[in-house]
Amino acid sequence: MLSYIFQEQTLFHRPEFHGGHNELSNLTEAKHMVLYRFEGKEPKIGEGTYVSHSAEVIGDVSIGKQCYIGPGAKIRGDYGTILIGNKTSIEENCVLHARPNETCKIGNMVTVGHGSILHNCTVKDYAVIGMGAIVSDYTVIGVWSVVAEGCVVKNKQVVEDKKIVVGIPAKTVGEVPKDYQKLWTSYKNLYAELALKYPKTLEMVERKQK
Repeated sequence: MLSYIFQEQTLFHRPEFHGGHNELSNLTEAKHMVLYRFEGKEPKIGEGTYVSHSAEVIGDVSIGKQCYIGPGAKIRGDYGTILIGNKTSIEENCVLHARPNETCKIGNMVTVGHGSILHNCTVKDYAVIGMGAIVSDYTVIGVWSVVAEGCVVKNKQVVEDKKIVVGIPAKTVGEVPKDYQKLWTSYKNLYAELALKYPKTLEMVERKQK
């Protein structure tokens, strides 16, 4: 059964979220978020995380601290589990889902670009998933790897750490240089800062009809 949850000030705790730097041990209020309970399982939202009003977060989902979940994002933990680390951005119209009784795991400071689809995969820390990319079942995207815009990473494919992949299907074309990592760290922190700004400064504009 799917239940609609409008949350203003709710505390969550989920200690089994892998411990260490991914642990959701200090969670805070989820202000003005619309979440969904499914078969008794509710999303767990970390401190400082922003979830857009038009995003849908369903069921067995854990999202870490200071993440940005953009408008139109669909994160479905109905018959599988979704785990998202800290300071990760899931941008507009992305879809995340998992197979029955399996897990889609997204690490810390991952960038998931507009309109991407991630299904039952593992994306490690600092990876960049380009706009419109598809990351298929049982794939592994390595630390600081880059999946180019529109790329399709096929079933069970492994992208090694710090590799750049492009095309359909994905092929390795190079390595991620240090200057790219430095630049993209600033972009990742920009989204983490947006997660804090949006709840404070985003306002609906009501226009009066003449």
